Amino acid sequence: MTKCRSFLPSIDDESKILILGSMPGVKSLEEQQYYAHPQNRFWKLMGLLCRCENIEELDYQSKLKVLLENKIALWDVIESCDRVGSLDSNIMREKPNDISALVNKYNIERICLNGNKSYSAFKKYFPDLLNQYDCYKLPSTSPANARFRLDDLYNDWNKVISGICKFY
Repeated sequence: MTKCRSFLPSIDDESKILILGSMPGVKSLEEQQYYAHPQNRFWKLMGLLCRCENIEELDYQSKLKVLLENKIALWDVIESCDRVGSLDSNIMREKPNDISALVNKYNIERICLNGNKSYSAFKKYFPDLLNQYDCYKLPSTSPANARFRLDDLYNDWNKVISGICKFY
């Protein structure tokens, strides 16, 4: 059993969309980078949505900068937990991040929940935010969600993201 702790949010005053994962996986925790597992489709998907074809080739800070330039912030619903491996189903003794304080401080318009665990934890800890914000449960970009191809992810995510990214 490993004690896991999420990262600080990547956000600025221009952010309009907040993408929330559940808790970084083992590879992401090792690298101290959101979505560091090479088979996670998050960065490939963000490259398509933000029209930055080479996003996967960029260093981590440049990837975050592309998202911020497109008004997209990142964080996790869960601040800390115990877990074996990377699967969300193994998360135990979770404690939430203070998402209410974050969205009150910034001008967030939409909250995107990356996968089932992110959504269920958000719904459990922040039911009031579900009514106050445009919240969207989106299919996970995790390699464990193999039934969704990249095209499927793009179609679902694009419905929520389009209109806010600067490249549209």
